[in-house]
Amino acid sequence: MNIVVLCGGNSTEREVSINSGTNVCEALRSKGHNAVLLDVFFGTYHENLFDEAKTDYDVIKERDAIRELSAKLKEEEAKRKSFFGENVIKLCSEADNVFMALHGKNGEDGKCQAAFDLFGIKYTGSGALASAMGMDKAITKQIFMSKQVPTAKSVWMKKGEDTSLKKHEMKIPVVVKVCNGGSSVGVVLVKEDSEYEAALEECFSLDEQVLVEDYIDGREFSVGVIDGKALPIVEIIPNEGWYDYENKYKDGATTHVCPAELNKELTDRMQRMAEEAYEAIGCESHARVDIMMDKAGNMYCLEVNTLPGMTSTSLIPDEARAIGIDYPTLCENIVMLSLKK
Repeated sequence: MNIVVLCGGNSTEREVSINSGTNVCEALRSKGHNAVLLDVFFGTYHENLFDEAKTDYDVIKERDAIRELSAKLKEEEAKRKSFFGENVIKLCSEADNVFMALHGKNGEDGKCQAAFDLFGIKYTGSGALASAMGMDKAITKQIFMSKQVPTAKSVWMKKGEDTSLKKHEMKIPVVVKVCNGGSSVGVVLVKEDSEYEAALEECFSLDEQVLVEDYIDGREFSVGVIDGKALPIVEIIPNEGWYDYENKYKDGATTHVCPAELNKELTDRMQRMAEEAYEAIGCESHARVDIMMDKAGNMYCLEVNTLPGMTSTSLIPDEARAIGIDYPTLCENIVMLSLKK
């Protein structure tokens, strides 16, 4: 198949997206597909990229060229009206499928998905509505509560509103998160009263709305869900601190235990919770659900990632390997699932 692996963009997670896309493109090419790596924001001057890629195509060289463009991002944003780069829509329309390796705003939030729906372009992952709801942590919380999916207590705050914790009957420690973000960008753990205002300032600099959530002292887990069925659970154990951006993407900074060391009752309950969260948001194809479990065994669903990372340190590939699915096969399975939509 001719497959565009769409990456890059103009979010704070641009580099993570490029890494995901590179891995996916190499994997799909190893399975015999004519896959090409394409930056959604900068595009390419190659109008016949699929024909050119059939003979001599170097994914790493293309990745490096896309990375070099990152230095021009702000300049290009200032002079451009359209989000889609040169030949992006043309090539995606010609492809049999578009593998969405995008993360963050304008890629994971349903905007690209909505445009592709109108153009009749097939793509991996959830549709526009589920993507938009999953990206917004405050909306996700509302859906969880309406569908009885257990979740940590939180309050949705907008810039300029009263942000005092006392008013909302909350107290330190809390986690302050931007409503629209990912990869732990704009997520601050607040352990002391003196840290709260600085955390708000940091998060409001990235988004007009934040979520302030009770800190759950316990173990952190993630559960991939493919086609509505939960994969083996992975426990995330940072070697130092907590699961922030650095620990998420730095090799060796975090230990992933998969399958997680849980008894059958806890495993079944957590996998069922992940499937319920996936269904509540209306996900399709694949997603990843993040869950905390406190010391008493109570579980709290934090969020649903509708376009999970596919880097060398990402979680869904770990979970798939635990049931004998290697990385290239996982990528191909995701493509095949999306063709059924």
